Amino acid sequence: MNPLDELALILGDGLVTDRDILEGYRRDQALWAPGGWPVAVARPASTSQVQALAQWATRHRTALVPRGAGTGVAGGATASDGCVVLSFERMNRILAIDEAAMLAVVQPGVLNGELKAAAHERGLWYPPDPSSYAVSTLGGNVATNAGGLCCVKYGVTSDYVLALEAVLADGTALRTGGRSRKDVAGYDLTRLLVGSEGTLALITEITLRLRRRPPPATTLVATFTSLEASGRAVAAIVRSVDASMLEIMDRTTLRAVERYRPLGLDTEAAAMLIAQSDAPGAAELSCMQEACEAAGGTVVATTDDESEGQMMLTARRLALTALAELGTVLVDDVAVPLPQLPEMFRRIEAIAAATQTTIATVAHAGDGNLHPLVVFDGSDAAAEARAVAAFNDVMAQALELGGTITGEHGVGTLKRGFLARQLGAASLELHRRIKHAFDPGGILNPGKVIDG
Repeated sequence: MNPLDELALILGDGLVTDRDILEGYRRDQALWAPGGWPVAVARPASTSQVQALAQWATRHRTALVPRGAGTGVAGGATASDGCVVLSFERMNRILAIDEAAMLAVVQPGVLNGELKAAAHERGLWYPPDPSSYAVSTLGGNVATNAGGLCCVKYGVTSDYVLALEAVLADGTALRTGGRSRKDVAGYDLTRLLVGSEGTLALITEITLRLRRRPPPATTLVATFTSLEASGRAVAAIVRSVDASMLEIMDRTTLRAVERYRPLGLDTEAAAMLIAQSDAPGAAELSCMQEACEAAGGTVVATTDDESEGQMMLTARRLALTALAELGTVLVDDVAVPLPQLPEMFRRIEAIAAATQTTIATVAHAGDGNLHPLVVFDGSDAAAEARAVAAFNDVMAQALELGGTITGEHGVGTLKRGFLARQLGAASLELHRRIKHAFDPGGILNPGKVIDG
């Protein structure tokens, strides 16, 4: 029997081979990462179908490329020639919300925003909030260990994953973790799978911790005449209080957002800091205000009006969309130790000048996670070469300052070449051994994260 006919018996109408439809599954949002042509897209509806698909792929030595909503920006869901793209779009149910245990059980295709809304109805909260929360899946969030705007106080995806159901390359289903808040029995396989970008196992069910909803936040907005000054303000704030949000937008980003959607932003400021506090009373907000003023903030304003605060967050979340109107965008994602934040801002500006390339920087500044967005004319080969050079130099400078090549977007294909520089030979070899233990045939998302 033809292998695809055999697969059709497993998946029924969950198997897609139409080339026009396959085109939409070839790559994620890393549009500069070339996508190969899959032979099919598999859309299983259950764990048992995922198991049968993995067994089929092992028998036929066919690569499986898992995919959520395709919102990743590192090429982690880029198809390879001859692979089968495994889309979790049909496994999209919230299986349970246990209010007493304060947890949710979901399938990987559930959108982050859907879980937030369902938890909110029960007076609960799921904190991780990547800018794509309305359209990104929880499976994808787990695959890259996504963060977001509130992670400075409330943590990233891995801080909320209690348990996983996953399928290995040979079709074996296993469960890791459990519903207990504390569990140190055996190796922490849950944490190992979170952030593994689909290279170790196929996640089919996720148990997530929920929290009580925080009180309404008060918001501070401060503008600065330099990015370095905004970085100094952040460092002072982090030393003093537990802000629930600390975000920075540079002038290039402010101007792009204001052009895309007029919000009354100060487009002459070198940087704008958006900070929030959900602590009771005004002491924390006052402390943040003093830190901004001491660092040279030119305009410092506060509000306890939620709608005004949300308007500022809208500006931050629109950054990538607005910049995409100006050209092709290479999304970088690096993080540095907090004391190095002002210096990293300075180095990014120097890279932009040296490469004659537009770099717009936004940052989850409270944890040192910067997103330098390299904008260029995709039809100009010379401009693209300069943009790639700038992208690579940003990563090199982050490593030089003791940081990392990715804080939350993952390695995918775009940053694989830099991983050895960060990890070292011994650690990289251990990564390869772990990969082989989980996936001896190398069929799960091959070519992503590590090179073998």
